[in-house]
Amino acid sequence: MPPSLRVTPRIPLLGVVAALFMGFAACWMPAPALAIAASGLPASAPQERILDTADVLSRAAIGELSKTLESFSAERVDAHLITVNRLDYGLSLSQLGNSVLERWSESGGEPNQVLFLIDSQTNSAAVVTSPGLVTQLDASLLRSTARTTMAQPIRDGGRYRQGSLDAMTRLLTVLQGGEDPGEPITAEVVSQPTNIPTKEETKSSNAFTWIVVLLTVGTIVPMLTWWVFSR
Repeated sequence: MPPSLRVTPRIPLLGVVAALFMGFAACWMPAPALAIAASGLPASAPQERILDTADVLSRAAIGELSKTLESFSAERVDAHLITVNRLDYGLSLSQLGNSVLERWSESGGEPNQVLFLIDSQTNSAAVVTSPGLVTQLDASLLRSTARTTMAQPIRDGGRYRQGSLDAMTRLLTVLQGGEDPGEPITAEVVSQPTNIPTKEETKSSNAFTWIVVLLTVGTIVPMLTWWVFSR
């Protein structure tokens, strides 16, 4: 075939651009978060007090909370905080905490453990302890601390530091022999007065009767006037 008639195959420009875009997207797209189970956490209690696997705490918050968790040592309690962003299928936050404490106990950890847990995906919290602390920190106290003291600030604007700090302070106060501070006080929403009548007020009023009367008068009077002047 003469050179002038030779046909050179061409790759469509759109296909090249699409392939390059997909390549860059694959490089820069973050990997999906892996589900967390007890096997994915340290087999023994770590030296650091906080395992922020969900990356929801700032460096300053980690430092402040670590000092508070260290205060539990004076009561012969080893305390830690773990954050996760995705739990393994069918696993609850409390189940994860109990499994972690069981592994840490079997590895020779401290007999008295307190574990604070946060799930950033559902903005929920849990607090679990070793069996030896049941008499001091009973189940109702742990449940109340997790669901209100800890979880309420987390749900209210993602205040992970504040919720964790309040929960730690509450349990530490009880361990030191003080009275339980109780659940946080929630602000009561008071409705402002309004001039708009309620449904009951509308039903009890005679406004509808006046409307019917006015419409009737407005219809009959013009007709009578026309009848009189048309005669």
